[in-house]
Amino acid sequence: MRWDPEKKQATIVKYARRPGDTGSPEVQIAMLTERIRDLTEHLKIHKKDNHCRRGLLLLVGRRKRLLTYLARVNLDRFRSLTTELGIRR
Repeated sequence: MRWDPEKKQATIVKYARRPGDTGSPEVQIAMLTERIRDLTEHLKIHKKDNHCRRGLLLLVGRRKRLLTYLARVNLDRFRSLTTELGIRR
């Protein structure tokens, strides 16, 4: 269940606010969303993998905190990102 480097780089480039940006909330939320989707697919197959389930819940919590921060700082960026990623807070 390794993360594909090309997929990771494409996500960074797509959501970066400027070249070389990897730490903005948008990029972090997009990266977490990709990992959450991958782990969700894994758990559909391996239903009893509780270690993976715990990691998934930690990632969801981290993404929720970042979304709350982004909504507090800039509501327009929050709304555009959530519609683009197809998630809700």
